[in-house]
Amino acid sequence: MKEVSLLSSNGVNVDEGIELLGDIETYDEILEDFLTEFDEKMTKIINYKESSDMENYAIMVHALKSDSKYLGFTNLAELAYQHEMESKVNNTQFINNNFEQLINEANRIIDIVKQYLGK
Repeated sequence: MKEVSLLSSNGVNVDEGIELLGDIETYDEILEDFLTEFDEKMTKIINYKESSDMENYAIMVHALKSDSKYLGFTNLAELAYQHEMESKVNNTQFINNNFEQLINEANRIIDIVKQYLGK
């Protein structure tokens, strides 16, 4: 059985996610989808950042922000939002200086999700 306390004790606002998505079963399904798509989305984010394609980078971090907000990943959602706003004004210096923080938080969340889902 999945332990919601694992998520909560690691800064995931599960209650907010359930409120937005309706119930724990739907939350878990969306969490599975998030995990399945994570590597591909992060590869795109990294590639767009490395090629300084701020338009597509903004689109991808916006998607990361939205997914994170729905799932209660408050800190990751905030970091992705900052990257989205700065990429829209082509602030590559901000993106480069703060990229590791975004990646580290994304990886931290994925590790927690994997534990929760038993993967």
